[in-house]
Amino acid sequence: MANTKSALKRARQNEKRRLRNRVYRSAARTYVKKVRRLVEEGKVEDARTAIVSAIKALDKAAQKGAIHKNNAARRKSRLFKLLNQALASASA
Repeated sequence: MANTKSALKRARQNEKRRLRNRVYRSAARTYVKKVRRLVEEGKVEDARTAIVSAIKALDKAAQKGAIHKNNAARRKSRLFKLLNQALASASA
């Protein structure tokens, strides 16, 4: 447990920020999972529309500082890669 006044205040601030960030991180994860599930089920067209929401949620989380911008970029890249592979296999 924190001993000084400043450490106690920092603990309170960190808890507030953690709860605020959790909202954005959780939303991003939910949308990413939705895209992955749709691709797995073979619903490529639905996944194509769902990826827009996932990208928006990832960008928002990065903008708010809940995740690092490179983390968001990596996740978006992997989602597009997954979707493009599914599109290629669906058309073949």
